[in-house]
Amino acid sequence: MNNNGTYQDAQYSGGGRKSFNFSKGLIIVIAIVLIAGLLVFDSYYTLKDDQYAVITTFGKPTAVSASGLQFKIPFIQQVTKVSKTIQGFPLGYRSDSNVNVDEESLMITYDYNFVNVDFYVEYRVTDPIKFLYNSEDPVGILKMLCQSYIRDTIGLYDVDSVITTGKSEIQSSIKEKVVNRLESEDIGLQLTNITIQDAEPPTYEVQQAFTAVETAKQSADTTVNNAKKYANQVTPAAKADADEIIKKAEAYKQSKINEAEGQAARFSELFNEYEKYPLITKQRLFYEAMEKILPDMKLYIIDADTGVQTALPLDNFAEIGGVETK
Repeated sequence: MNNNGTYQDAQYSGGGRKSFNFSKGLIIVIAIVLIAGLLVFDSYYTLKDDQYAVITTFGKPTAVSASGLQFKIPFIQQVTKVSKTIQGFPLGYRSDSNVNVDEESLMITYDYNFVNVDFYVEYRVTDPIKFLYNSEDPVGILKMLCQSYIRDTIGLYDVDSVITTGKSEIQSSIKEKVVNRLESEDIGLQLTNITIQDAEPPTYEVQQAFTAVETAKQSADTTVNNAKKYANQVTPAAKADADEIIKKAEAYKQSKINEAEGQAARFSELFNEYEKYPLITKQRLFYEAMEKILPDMKLYIIDADTGVQTALPLDNFAEIGGVETK
Protein backbone atom coordinates (compact mmCIF):
# COMPACT_ATOMS: atom_id res chain seq x y z
CA MET A 1 0.00 0.00 0.00
CA ASN A 2 2.71 2.37 0.92
CA ASN A 3 4.73 1.47 -2.13
CA ASN A 4 1.65 1.77 -4.36
CA GLY A 5 0.65 4.96 -2.74
CA THR A 6 4.10 6.39 -3.16
CA TYR A 7 4.14 5.44 -6.81
CA GLN A 8 0.77 7.03 -7.44
CA ASP A 9 1.89 10.28 -5.82
CA ALA A 10 4.94 10.35 -8.06
CA GLN A 11 2.73 9.80 -11.09
CA TYR A 12 0.43 12.64 -10.14
CA SER A 13 3.38 14.91 -9.40
CA GLY A 14 4.96 14.28 -12.82
CA GLY A 15 1.67 14.93 -14.61
CA GLY A 16 1.24 18.24 -12.77
CA ARG A 17 4.65 19.44 -13.84
CA LYS A 18 3.89 18.62 -17.48
CA SER A 19 0.54 20.46 -17.31
CA PHE A 20 2.21 23.50 -15.76
CA ASN A 21 4.94 23.58 -18.37
CA PHE A 22 2.34 23.36 -21.17
CA SER A 23 0.29 26.22 -19.73
CA LYS A 24 3.39 28.33 -19.31
CA GLY A 25 4.46 27.67 -22.89
CA LEU A 26 0.97 28.52 -24.15
CA ILE A 27 1.03 31.83 -22.31
CA ILE A 28 4.42 32.68 -23.77
CA VAL A 29 3.22 31.86 -27.28
CA ILE A 30 0.10 33.98 -26.81
CA ALA A 31 2.23 36.85 -25.48
CA ILE A 32 4.61 36.60 -28.43
CA VAL A 33 1.66 36.57 -30.85
CA LEU A 34 0.13 39.60 -29.14
CA ILE A 35 3.41 41.49 -29.16
CA ALA A 36 3.97 40.62 -32.80
CA GLY A 37 0.43 41.75 -33.60
CA LEU A 38 0.98 45.04 -31.81
CA LEU A 39 4.26 45.53 -33.63
CA VAL A 40 2.62 44.88 -36.98
CA PHE A 41 -0.42 47.04 -36.15
CA ASP A 42 1.82 49.91 -35.01
CA SER A 43 4.15 49.69 -38.03
CA TYR A 44 1.86 51.36 -40.57
CA TYR A 45 -0.78 54.04 -40.90
CA THR A 46 -3.08 55.36 -43.63
CA LEU A 47 -3.02 58.99 -44.72
CA LYS A 48 -5.90 60.65 -46.64
CA ASP A 49 -5.51 63.20 -49.42
CA ASP A 50 -6.65 66.02 -47.15
CA GLN A 51 -4.26 65.20 -44.28
CA TYR A 52 -0.69 65.82 -43.20
CA ALA A 53 1.18 63.38 -40.96
CA VAL A 54 3.81 64.54 -38.48
CA ILE A 55 6.18 61.69 -37.49
CA THR A 56 8.22 62.13 -34.30
CA THR A 57 11.34 59.96 -33.91
CA PHE A 58 12.95 60.39 -30.47
CA GLY A 59 11.34 63.82 -30.29
CA LYS A 60 12.41 64.99 -33.75
CA PRO A 61 9.42 65.76 -36.03
CA THR A 62 9.20 65.21 -39.77
CA ALA A 63 6.25 65.94 -42.03
CA VAL A 64 4.63 63.56 -44.51
CA SER A 65 2.07 64.79 -47.05
CA ALA A 66 1.84 61.79 -49.42
CA SER A 67 -1.48 59.99 -49.10
CA GLY A 68 -1.97 56.24 -48.87
CA LEU A 69 -0.44 53.46 -46.78
CA GLN A 70 2.70 54.56 -44.92
CA PHE A 71 5.12 52.63 -42.67
CA LYS A 72 6.89 53.62 -39.45
CA ILE A 73 9.00 52.11 -36.70
CA PRO A 74 6.66 50.60 -34.09
CA PHE A 75 6.58 52.30 -30.68
CA ILE A 76 9.56 54.48 -31.59
CA GLN A 77 7.85 56.70 -34.11
CA GLN A 78 4.59 58.48 -33.24
CA VAL A 79 2.10 59.82 -35.79
CA THR A 80 -0.04 62.96 -35.45
CA LYS A 81 -2.45 63.75 -38.29
CA VAL A 82 -3.30 67.34 -39.25
CA SER A 83 -6.03 68.39 -41.69
CA LYS A 84 -5.11 70.17 -44.93
CA THR A 85 -8.66 71.43 -45.56
CA ILE A 86 -9.89 74.98 -45.04
CA GLN A 87 -11.41 75.33 -41.60
CA GLY A 88 -13.13 78.21 -39.88
CA PHE A 89 -14.70 79.67 -36.78
CA PRO A 90 -17.23 82.47 -36.11
CA LEU A 91 -16.63 85.69 -34.19
CA GLY A 92 -19.59 87.42 -32.56
CA TYR A 93 -21.90 84.39 -32.61
CA ARG A 94 -21.91 80.63 -32.26
CA SER A 95 -22.67 78.65 -35.40
CA ASP A 96 -24.05 75.61 -33.58
CA SER A 97 -26.61 77.53 -31.51
CA ASN A 98 -26.74 80.84 -33.46
CA VAL A 99 -26.38 82.71 -30.15
CA ASN A 100 -24.92 86.22 -30.24
CA VAL A 101 -21.74 86.87 -28.25
CA ASP A 102 -21.77 90.58 -27.43
CA GLU A 103 -18.25 90.68 -25.98
CA GLU A 104 -16.95 89.65 -29.41
CA SER A 105 -19.34 91.57 -31.68
CA LEU A 106 -19.99 94.89 -29.89
CA MET A 107 -17.59 97.61 -31.14
CA ILE A 108 -17.28 101.38 -31.32
CA THR A 109 -16.90 103.24 -34.62
CA TYR A 110 -14.94 106.32 -35.63
CA ASP A 111 -17.95 108.59 -35.03
CA TYR A 112 -18.50 107.15 -31.51
CA ASN A 113 -21.42 104.89 -32.35
CA PHE A 114 -21.85 101.31 -31.18
CA VAL A 115 -22.37 98.53 -33.69
CA ASN A 116 -22.65 94.74 -33.59
CA VAL A 117 -20.49 93.07 -36.26
CA ASP A 118 -20.26 89.30 -36.82
CA PHE A 119 -17.37 87.75 -38.73
CA TYR A 120 -16.46 84.33 -40.04
CA VAL A 121 -12.76 83.45 -40.24
CA GLU A 122 -11.37 80.79 -42.61
CA TYR A 123 -7.86 79.36 -42.38
CA ARG A 124 -5.74 76.37 -43.33
CA VAL A 125 -2.56 74.71 -42.08
CA THR A 126 0.46 75.39 -44.31
CA ASP A 127 3.19 73.85 -42.11
CA PRO A 128 2.02 71.02 -39.82
CA ILE A 129 5.25 70.92 -37.78
CA LYS A 130 5.09 74.63 -36.95
CA PHE A 131 1.35 74.27 -36.33
CA LEU A 132 1.96 71.56 -33.70
CA TYR A 133 5.19 72.75 -32.07
CA ASN A 134 5.67 76.52 -32.54
CA SER A 135 2.76 77.39 -30.24
CA GLU A 136 0.43 75.72 -27.77
CA ASP A 137 -2.76 77.02 -29.39
CA PRO A 138 -2.24 78.37 -32.94
CA VAL A 139 -5.99 78.65 -33.64
CA GLY A 140 -6.43 80.61 -30.41
CA ILE A 141 -3.63 82.97 -31.50
CA LEU A 142 -5.33 83.48 -34.86
CA LYS A 143 -8.63 84.22 -33.15
CA MET A 144 -6.98 86.76 -30.83
CA LEU A 145 -5.24 88.49 -33.75
CA CYS A 146 -8.47 88.68 -35.72
CA GLN A 147 -10.38 90.20 -32.81
CA SER A 148 -7.64 92.77 -32.23
CA TYR A 149 -7.39 93.90 -35.86
CA ILE A 150 -11.17 93.83 -36.32
CA ARG A 151 -11.69 96.30 -33.48
CA ASP A 152 -8.76 98.41 -34.67
CA THR A 153 -10.14 98.60 -38.21
CA ILE A 154 -13.79 99.16 -37.27
CA GLY A 155 -12.63 102.13 -35.20
CA LEU A 156 -11.34 103.80 -38.37
CA TYR A 157 -14.76 103.88 -40.10
CA ASP A 158 -18.03 105.63 -39.34
CA VAL A 159 -21.08 103.57 -38.50
CA ASP A 160 -22.72 104.11 -41.88
CA SER A 161 -19.72 102.64 -43.71
CA VAL A 162 -19.57 99.65 -41.36
CA ILE A 163 -23.23 98.80 -41.86
CA THR A 164 -23.67 99.69 -45.53
CA THR A 165 -21.03 100.72 -48.05
CA GLY A 166 -17.64 99.97 -46.46
CA LYS A 167 -17.84 96.23 -45.79
CA SER A 168 -15.60 95.07 -48.63
CA GLU A 169 -12.93 97.62 -47.82
CA ILE A 170 -13.03 96.72 -44.11
CA GLN A 171 -12.71 92.99 -44.84
CA SER A 172 -9.73 93.55 -47.16
CA SER A 173 -7.97 95.77 -44.63
CA ILE A 174 -8.41 93.28 -41.78
CA LYS A 175 -7.25 90.36 -43.92
CA GLU A 176 -4.10 92.19 -45.00
CA LYS A 177 -3.19 93.05 -41.40
CA VAL A 178 -3.77 89.52 -40.08
CA VAL A 179 -1.87 87.87 -42.96
CA ASN A 180 1.17 90.07 -42.36
CA ARG A 181 1.08 89.37 -38.62
CA LEU A 182 0.77 85.59 -39.14
CA GLU A 183 3.91 85.65 -41.29
CA SER A 184 5.86 87.20 -38.41
CA GLU A 185 4.32 84.83 -35.82
CA ASP A 186 5.28 81.78 -37.98
CA ILE A 187 2.79 79.34 -36.46
CA GLY A 188 2.07 77.36 -39.62
CA LEU A 189 -1.34 78.92 -40.30
CA GLN A 190 -2.59 80.92 -43.28
CA LEU A 191 -5.68 83.14 -43.23
CA THR A 192 -7.66 82.39 -46.39
CA ASN A 193 -10.65 84.67 -45.86
CA ILE A 194 -12.49 86.81 -43.33
CA THR A 195 -16.01 88.00 -44.08
CA ILE A 196 -18.59 90.16 -42.36
CA GLN A 197 -21.65 87.99 -41.75
CA ASP A 198 -23.83 90.72 -40.28
CA ALA A 199 -23.51 94.32 -39.13
CA GLU A 200 -26.27 96.18 -37.32
CA PRO A 201 -26.83 98.79 -34.61
CA PRO A 202 -27.23 97.43 -31.08
CA THR A 203 -30.81 98.74 -30.57
CA TYR A 204 -33.95 98.06 -32.56
CA GLU A 205 -34.78 101.75 -33.07
CA VAL A 206 -31.35 102.55 -34.46
CA GLN A 207 -31.49 99.44 -36.59
CA GLN A 208 -34.80 100.56 -38.09
CA ALA A 209 -33.35 104.00 -38.83
CA PHE A 210 -30.36 102.51 -40.64
CA THR A 211 -32.65 100.17 -42.55
CA ALA A 212 -34.63 103.20 -43.72
CA VAL A 213 -31.40 104.94 -44.75
CA GLU A 214 -30.25 101.87 -46.66
CA THR A 215 -33.62 101.60 -48.40
CA ALA A 216 -33.45 105.27 -49.39
CA LYS A 217 -29.93 104.78 -50.76
CA GLN A 218 -31.01 101.78 -52.77
CA SER A 219 -33.98 103.75 -54.11
CA ALA A 220 -31.65 106.61 -55.03
CA ASP A 221 -29.29 104.21 -56.79
CA THR A 222 -32.23 102.72 -58.68
CA THR A 223 -33.40 106.17 -59.76
CA VAL A 224 -29.90 107.15 -60.86
CA ASN A 225 -29.52 103.92 -62.82
CA ASN A 226 -32.89 104.44 -64.50
CA ALA A 227 -31.92 108.01 -65.38
CA LYS A 228 -28.63 106.82 -66.86
CA LYS A 229 -30.48 104.14 -68.80
CA TYR A 230 -32.92 106.72 -70.17
CA ALA A 231 -30.03 109.04 -71.01
CA ASN A 232 -28.27 106.25 -72.86
CA GLN A 233 -31.44 105.60 -74.84
CA VAL A 234 -32.22 109.25 -75.64
CA THR A 235 -28.69 110.57 -76.20
CA PRO A 236 -27.99 108.74 -79.50
CA ALA A 237 -31.28 109.96 -81.02
CA ALA A 238 -30.64 113.50 -79.76
CA LYS A 239 -27.12 113.42 -81.21
CA ALA A 240 -28.49 112.19 -84.53
CA ASP A 241 -31.08 115.00 -84.56
CA ALA A 242 -28.41 117.51 -83.62
CA ASP A 243 -26.15 116.28 -86.42
CA GLU A 244 -29.00 116.56 -88.91
CA ILE A 245 -29.82 120.11 -87.76
CA ILE A 246 -26.16 121.06 -88.00
CA LYS A 247 -25.92 119.63 -91.50
CA LYS A 248 -29.06 121.53 -92.59
CA ALA A 249 -27.72 124.71 -91.03
CA GLU A 250 -24.39 124.25 -92.79
CA ALA A 251 -26.18 123.65 -96.08
CA TYR A 252 -28.39 126.74 -95.58
CA LYS A 253 -25.34 128.77 -94.63
CA GLN A 254 -23.47 127.65 -97.72
CA SER A 255 -26.49 128.41 -99.96
CA LYS A 256 -26.77 131.92 -98.54
CA ILE A 257 -23.04 132.44 -98.98
CA ASN A 258 -23.27 131.26 -102.57
CA GLU A 259 -26.31 133.47 -103.19
CA ALA A 260 -24.56 136.48 -101.67
CA GLU A 261 -21.43 135.82 -103.69
CA GLY A 262 -23.54 135.50 -106.85
CA GLN A 263 -25.33 138.79 -106.16
CA ALA A 264 -22.03 140.48 -105.38
CA ALA A 265 -20.55 139.17 -108.62
CA ARG A 266 -23.61 140.38 -110.59
CA PHE A 267 -23.46 143.79 -108.92
CA SER A 268 -19.78 144.06 -109.81
CA GLU A 269 -20.56 143.22 -113.43
CA LEU A 270 -23.38 145.81 -113.49
CA PHE A 271 -21.08 148.41 -111.98
CA ASN A 272 -18.46 147.72 -114.61
CA GLU A 273 -21.11 148.07 -117.32
CA TYR A 274 -22.41 151.25 -115.71
CA GLU A 275 -18.95 152.78 -115.78
CA LYS A 276 -18.70 152.02 -119.51
CA TYR A 277 -22.30 152.88 -120.57
CA PRO A 278 -24.10 154.76 -117.78
CA LEU A 279 -27.24 155.78 -119.74
CA ILE A 280 -27.83 152.43 -121.37
CA THR A 281 -27.27 150.64 -118.05
CA LYS A 282 -29.78 152.90 -116.26
CA GLN A 283 -32.42 152.28 -118.91
CA ARG A 284 -31.80 148.52 -118.79
CA LEU A 285 -32.17 148.47 -115.02
CA PHE A 286 -35.31 150.54 -115.24
CA TYR A 287 -36.91 148.21 -117.77
CA GLU A 288 -35.98 145.13 -115.77
CA ALA A 289 -37.53 146.70 -112.67
CA MET A 290 -40.72 147.56 -114.58
CA GLU A 291 -40.96 143.97 -115.86
CA LYS A 292 -41.07 142.78 -112.28
CA ILE A 293 -43.46 145.45 -111.01
CA LEU A 294 -46.03 145.85 -113.82
CA PRO A 295 -47.54 142.31 -113.74
CA ASP A 296 -48.69 142.96 -110.18
CA MET A 297 -50.21 146.42 -110.89
CA LYS A 298 -53.91 147.16 -111.57
CA LEU A 299 -55.52 149.95 -113.63
CA TYR A 300 -58.39 151.86 -112.10
CA ILE A 301 -60.86 153.72 -114.48
CA ILE A 302 -63.35 156.18 -113.00
CA ASP A 303 -66.34 157.38 -115.04
CA ALA A 304 -66.65 161.16 -114.57
CA ASP A 305 -70.42 161.10 -115.00
CA THR A 306 -71.37 158.14 -112.94
CA GLY A 307 -68.38 157.87 -110.59
CA VAL A 308 -68.15 154.10 -111.27
CA GLN A 309 -64.68 152.69 -110.56
CA THR A 310 -63.39 149.78 -112.65
CA ALA A 311 -60.18 147.78 -111.88
CA LEU A 312 -58.48 146.08 -114.81
CA PRO A 313 -55.21 144.09 -114.95
CA LEU A 314 -52.51 146.11 -116.54
CA ASP A 315 -51.19 143.22 -118.62
CA ASN A 316 -54.34 143.33 -120.80
CA PHE A 317 -53.48 146.87 -121.85
CA ALA A 318 -49.85 145.95 -122.36
CA GLU A 319 -50.92 143.19 -124.76
CA ILE A 320 -53.27 145.62 -126.62
CA GLY A 321 -50.47 148.14 -126.90
CA GLY A 322 -48.02 145.49 -128.13
CA VAL A 323 -45.83 145.70 -124.99
CA GLU A 324 -44.71 142.39 -123.43
CA THR A 325 -44.78 142.64 -119.66
CA LYS A 326 -43.39 139.24 -118.77
